[in-house]
Amino acid sequence: MLSETLRLLFSRDLSRLTHEIEAYQDEAQLWVVEKTIANSAGNLCLHLVGNLNTYIGAELGGVAYTRNRDLEFSLKNVPRAELLAKVAETARIVDHALRELPLAAMAQEYPLLVFDAKTSTEYFLVHLATHLAYHLGQINYHRRLLDRSKPAGRA
Repeated sequence: MLSETLRLLFSRDLSRLTHEIEAYQDEAQLWVVEKTIANSAGNLCLHLVGNLNTYIGAELGGVAYTRNRDLEFSLKNVPRAELLAKVAETARIVDHALRELPLAAMAQEYPLLVFDAKTSTEYFLVHLATHLAYHLGQINYHRRLLDRSKPAGRA
C-alpha cells in the first residue's frame, strides 16, 4: 500500500534529518549561509517541520498547528536540542496521521489548494516526501561543505 510506503519513507527521512542535525560538530554551523547558499541547515529544518506539520499534521491528522512560514527562514540560532525535539514531534505526528488516514482518502482531492491546480491526496503526499528528500540532501551537502564534520551516514 502506498500509505504504508509513505509512512516508511517519512520515518526514514525524518530519522536521517535527525542524524544530519546531530552530525554538525559545531552547532553554530547549522545557521551559516555563505556565498550562494541561500538557506542554512537550521532554517531548512524549521521549514520541513512547518511544512509537514501544516500539510500532514493539521490538514490530514487534525492536529492544531499554526504555521509561520516567514519565521522558518528568518529565525536564527535555535538550539540544536530544540530543533531535534521539533523533528521528533513532527515524525510522531506524521506517522500517526498517515497511519490513521483512510485508504479512500488517498484518491480524494487534497483539502487545500497548494499548487495552481487541485491534486489528489496521494499526489500531494508523494510531493511532500520528495520535498523532504530534496531539502534533506541540501542539509547533508551544507553540513559536509561548511562543517567539515564526519559523515552522518548515507543520505
